[in-house]
Formats: sequence, C-alpha cells, structure tokens
Amino acid sequence: MKSKTLKKDKVNIITLGCSKNMVDSEVLSGQLRANGIDVVHENTKKDHNIVVVNTCGFIDKAKEESINTILEQVELKKHGRIDKVYVTGCLSERYKESLEQEIPEVDAFFGTMELPAILKQFEADYKSELVGERLLATPKHYAYLKISEGCNRTCSFCAIPLMRGKHVSKPIEELVLEAEKLVRMGVKEIMLIAQELTYYGLDIYKKRMLPDLLNRLADIQGLEWIRLHYAYPTKFPLEVLDVMRERENICNYLDIPLQHASDKMLKAMKRQITKAEMNDLIAAIREKVPGICLRTTLITGFPGETLDDVEELKQFLDQHRFDRVGIFTYSHEENTTAYALQDDVPQEEKERRAQEIMEHQQEISYELNQEKVGKIFKTIIDKKEAGRYIGRTEFDSVEVDNEVIISGSQRLQIGEFYNVRIEKAYDYDLEGVVLS
Repeated sequence: MKSKTLKKDKVNIITLGCSKNMVDSEVLSGQLRANGIDVVHENTKKDHNIVVVNTCGFIDKAKEESINTILEQVELKKHGRIDKVYVTGCLSERYKESLEQEIPEVDAFFGTMELPAILKQFEADYKSELVGERLLATPKHYAYLKISEGCNRTCSFCAIPLMRGKHVSKPIEELVLEAEKLVRMGVKEIMLIAQELTYYGLDIYKKRMLPDLLNRLADIQGLEWIRLHYAYPTKFPLEVLDVMRERENICNYLDIPLQHASDKMLKAMKRQITKAEMNDLIAAIREKVPGICLRTTLITGFPGETLDDVEELKQFLDQHRFDRVGIFTYSHEENTTAYALQDDVPQEEKERRAQEIMEHQQEISYELNQEKVGKIFKTIIDKKEAGRYIGRTEFDSVEVDNEVIISGSQRLQIGEFYNVRIEKAYDYDLEGVVLS
C-alpha cells in the first residue's frame, strides 16, 4: 500500500462502544497481522501512520464520542502526523453518506460487515482459514466470544438492527474452535456476547441452542470461567440454567437487560413481556440457580415516562435486589419506532431520574456487599495498580461490576486464581486478603 512515508506501514485500531466492536477489531487485527501488516490497538507510542476508527452509533453520547475521535484523527492527518484515516463500525454503517460529505478528509468509510473491503485498502486478502484467530485487545487471560451477529427483536428504542442487521448465529463447531484457540493463547475466562444470547441457533438449527453450545464450551480443558451477557427475558430458555447449575466452569452470573418495570413503559418499548412475567422469570432463575448474580440494565426518560413509572421501577429494584444495575438515559434515535413519539422528558430530567435510581440501587449494592464480608471467593487477578492487586469473583464481569482490591505483601500472578477472604465491603468494591 502506498503512503507518504517510506517506512513500513503501522496500523493503529481505535475501538469505541461495546465488547462486540472490540471483537470485530480483534478479528481485523488478526487478519492484518496474518497479511504481514504491523497492527496495534490503542497505540500509545504514536509510531503508527494509519488509523482505523471502529465507531459506535448506539446513542447520542456514543455517536458524539465517535465523531470527536474521527475529527481528532483527521486533524492529525492534516498536520502530517498520520497518512490515512479509515472509519468502520456502527456509526459508519448508519450514517455513511452524510459522514462522507461532512468529513471528506477520511480516506474511506466501511459498514459493520465489510471486513474484506477494509482489507483491500491494505492490499490484503481475507483469510478464511483464520476463523477464530484474533489479536486480543484484552489482557491475555480473558476474552469475549461473539456467538451471533444482529438482532430480530423490535424494541422501539433500539437502532442496533439498523446497524447490525438480522440475527445470524455462528455454527457451534466454529465457536468451539475459536474458544479452543483462545484457551491455547492463555485465555481462562470467556464472556459470551451477542445482541441477544437466548435467540442463538434458531436461524441455523431451528431451535434455541444456547444450552447445547454451553455444554460444548464447558468441555474445553483449561477454560475455567464462562460468563453470559445480554440475555433477552422474553421466552428465556430455562434449560440454560440447568446447564449453568450442572457445569462448574459456567459462572453463576446472568446479564439480563429488562429496561423497565412499568407495564405501560414495557409495552411502549415493545419488550414483549409484562412485569408479572418478569417477576415469574426472576423467581424461576433464582430457584434453579440459588445464589446466582443477576445484572440488569434500565432506561429512564423514555417518551411518556412519569414519576409514577420511576417509583414503580424503584419498587421493582427493592423487590428483586439485583446484584448489578446499569442505567441508560433514553436517546431519541431516528428510524426507530419510538422516534414517532414525542421525546417529552428533558435531558436534564432524564439524567436526574437515572441518578435517583442509581442512588437507590447503591444502597442495595452496599447491603448485598456487606453480606460478603468474612466469606471466601475464588478470584481472578486482572491487574496491579498503585501497589495493589485488582481482581474479580465469578459474580463480577470486566469493567462493569465490582472489583476485589487485594492488599498484602505477597506477589500474585496476573490471570491466576486465588482464594480471597473479603475483609471490607463498599457500594461497588470489595477488599480482601489472599489465603495462603
């Protein structure tokens, strides 16, 4: 590939948004590396001459961050600091034409499914034999495994089907092969991700196959933790929980976004479930897997939401005492069905409601964490910061959940497991000591 410099090209990939985008960047990196092209993630040395920005277009804040990042890279190009800027990912998929007009300095824009086209820019070939080969952007002891692409759900607030298309499952054999390769690379924890985990297999096997996939993955020697993210509650396949209970290396952890608790809001969001049905589902989950950690995400400020709806949501949190809760404020996204509704909750009020709910959940989190004091948990060590080791239990996923802060003089290995006794607990973090 020709560029302004005589030295060998070096590509820096900047990834924005969710873990699904990170996997896409890792796959692109693996393909580039296999074609003899030097590639890095989030390069701090700044010795690269080409940048690929993998964008997010999910909500307003994510779009703003993506655009600002593109503009920063274009500015570097204008000043001769880099030679080429390419843009891919969800924002590019959704707004390609307008972005080409507004930021013409970008050398090329690509959608979410255009990996071969990106490779052509580097005079590189897509190597189909590299299924499962990735250059990990995560620490080597954990990785994300994307089991499907796209989504068939019709939630009124969500623009992801516009950017990622319909649900397409990866074959079980391909996923097992990928997971085995990751384990050989040193990965001990795999987080299953998809837009909708529980839909897995319906398109290619004509039935929900997540339990079968889990059993196959759990058979992989050296894979110590398997974690489930983004499970849609409607028609949730309860047999998943049987596998979780029976297989020791499947974490007793489930990320199940519920979005709201008011029937009026659930209907407006087109969630295809009622609060009573969610109550029954949560009870069934906890009955099948006692002690399971439940994480959920919620939306505040959806069109028509009232203060009574917010109170109902807080009561729902009191009733179910989720271990982890994340909050989004509603973003009015064009071409979604909710876009036809009046965005009648001011942004400041959306933020206030989100803060109110999180403060409410904070008390629940504190109380639940206090119950862990004195108990011993298998803990994986993620990193060392300021002289202290930082780890996680099976009830905590990367970046979004609790961390276990470990003090003491002993040397620990990053990526290894230790038994840790919890000595102190706070709203969102734990402190403990390693048992010798």
